[in-house]
Parts: sequence; C-alpha cells; structure tokens
Amino acid sequence: MFNRNKLLLSTFAIGMCATTLAHADGLADLKTALTRLQGQTPLKAVVEAKTWNRQGEGKDQEETHGLASVSVEESPRGLHVLYSKDMLAKLEVEERQREKDKKAKTPTLSALNEVNSSALRPMISAAGSLSRSLEKANFKSEKLDVFNGKPARLLNFEMSMDKLSERERKYLKKFDGQIDVWIAADGTPFASRITQAVSGRAYVVISFEMKNEEEWIYGTVGDRLVALKKESKNSGAGMGEKSEGKVTKTLQIQAF
Repeated sequence: MFNRNKLLLSTFAIGMCATTLAHADGLADLKTALTRLQGQTPLKAVVEAKTWNRQGEGKDQEETHGLASVSVEESPRGLHVLYSKDMLAKLEVEERQREKDKKAKTPTLSALNEVNSSALRPMISAAGSLSRSLEKANFKSEKLDVFNGKPARLLNFEMSMDKLSERERKYLKKFDGQIDVWIAADGTPFASRITQAVSGRAYVVISFEMKNEEEWIYGTVGDRLVALKKESKNSGAGMGEKSEGKVTKTLQIQAF
C-alpha cells in the first residue's frame, strides 16, 4: 500500500511539474530578469565600432568605412571613456582635412559617434535599453527555440505606431516593427532582434522609405546585463537618393 501511494505521489509531482513548465510565463520571466540585471557591478571593457555607409548610385555613389575604439570603465566614481593616442592622432588628421575641404571624408569622426558616452550606455547597461524598447511593443507569442546550441524561449513582440511619439507618427503612412527576444530558463536574455520598415511623406511632396534592423548579443557581468555585440543595418530612399549603412559594435570585457 505504501509503495502504491508513493508511486501515485511521484506521478502527481511529475504531472504538476510538467503543467508548470507548460504554463511558464516567458514575458514575466523576462521582466523579472531585466529588473534583476540593472545592477551596478563595476565594469571595464573595450568597445570597438566599425561603420560602413554607401550613398547614391552609379558614378555618383560614395562609400565610406570607419573604425573607432575606446576603453570604458564604470564604477561608483562614474563613467570614464579613454581614447588612445593613435585614435586622437587620426581625429586630428581628419579635422585638419575637413578645415581645408568641407567635403573631405572623416570616417573616424563618424565612427566616434558610435562610441561616445550616449551610444555606450545601451552597451554597458543593456537591461534598461531593452526594457525601453519593449515599452513600445505589444507581446504576441512565445515558443521553444534554440540559441547557439542552448535551449531557449523565443518571445515575439509587435511594435505599435500608437506607442510612437506624435512627432514620429506625423509623417508615417505605414509602419511595421517586430522585436524577437531569446531568453534562458530564468528569463535572462541571450539575444534580441528589432526590425522596422516605415514609409511616409514629409512636406506633402517628399516621400520616403526606410528599413532598420538591430541584432543584439547579450552577456552578464555580475548583476549587470551588457551587450557583447550590436549590429545595425539600415537602408532608405527619398528625394531621389538611396543610402544604406551598417554599424557593428563589440564589447570585450577586461580585468580590473
């Protein structure tokens, strides 16, 4: 009798566990993880940005490549961004070239915009950045998936035009935005992808189309979520011009 009751209890426990897993709330787990990972663990890293841009078509086409890197340290004392002497020398050369020729290419200066303090915040404090993106979207679905060979849950969100600012909505005719987030069993984000496609008209006669895609790979440093890699792609057309670009940023953790 005892063995039979033990078997029934075991079967009941297994069933309850399966039911719990089947009804797991990935969205709640993600929100809990993002709250947990907005910590202040000291961080030291090197952030590198590679940029590529192409404008125009045919013989009028122009293409530029840029590269910039900085050392970053955030601690209770604040955020410190260090530029190497080599980087400063390149900036000096480009600034002098631009003084002589306003049309001179300045790829290092352009890439530097991708590693200034404002652009670095989403890399070193990724939980807040992802949370703000999700505030502009509505949860749609959850399914089992795999990320880099690891079991994962894939959450899909649809971005709503209603959640854009009035200024953003003013010129948009069509808007399609999606956010995919891959999370671990405890809700910690592995990666995310944001895609947007918009079209509209400005000043009555100027029509435009734009597409943007961002792919993020995350990691953790103590209680802090960081972006180990961010790749952004964009393309657009308007006023008879076409352009496209790509920015790849990587973050390498350093020992104190």
